[in-house]
Amino acid sequence: MAIQNEWGGRDTRQRAQQLTLDIYQWLIRPSEGLYVDELEDLLDDFMLSLNTEIDDGSIEEIAENLMIMHEECLEGNFASIGRLRQSVPTSNQQIQVVKGGEDDSDSASSSGDDESMEDANEDEDEGENDSAPQDPVAAPKVDADGWTVVSSRRNRGGRP
Repeated sequence: MAIQNEWGGRDTRQRAQQLTLDIYQWLIRPSEGLYVDELEDLLDDFMLSLNTEIDDGSIEEIAENLMIMHEECLEGNFASIGRLRQSVPTSNQQIQVVKGGEDDSDSASSSGDDESMEDANEDEDEGENDSAPQDPVAAPKVDADGWTVVSSRRNRGGRP
């Protein structure tokens, strides 16, 4: 949330990317021992740079989980990485559903909270039950193998 809302200023996303590099560099140090309290300090310093203080124990939990995953990867066990990848949403982008012909971008909410996403999903579900005819071109067709069928643009009647 701190990164998404840029609590640390305009360069918040760049600092988040730098944090991933810093953690990676910290984990691959060749001869030095890895101590979880150093990783906790790294994470805590980053959060403080975003003007965010974490007192709920989550920094310690994240540091411990990173250490466990690192040890598992050294042993060739990548199951925890796979579970983590599956649990992370594929996109942080917020989808805005606009009904009707009005473009009301001035009143669009960019708060990024979960309730607005739930409302958007409810609106999409309600739209499926509307009596208005659906545009058959807009809906992708998926065959039995899971491939999306793409129709040719030549036969759409735009040009002779």
